[in-house]
Amino acid sequence: VRAQGDTYQVVADVSQFEPPDIVVTTSNCYVAIQAEKVAEDGTVCDTFTHKCQLPEDTDPLSVSCTLTEAGTLVITARRR
Repeated sequence: VRAQGDTYQVVADVSQFEPPDIVVTTSNCYVAIQAEKVAEDGTVCDTFTHKCQLPEDTDPLSVSCTLTEAGTLVITARRR
């Protein structure tokens, strides 16, 4: 988690996954990133999981995320 001005950022490289394969959830000041690539035969061939705790002064309703064209997931949250 990086602090930049009045926001916090979490950055993850998920370039090996397609956008529908990526799920971001927040709960109790934690952000969880889960991604799963499924092969044509239905087997899971790649997974990514990352969970981190946001600082206590994070506004939980301000969490948002963006996926860049290069496959970098940027999660941003405002500080109170």
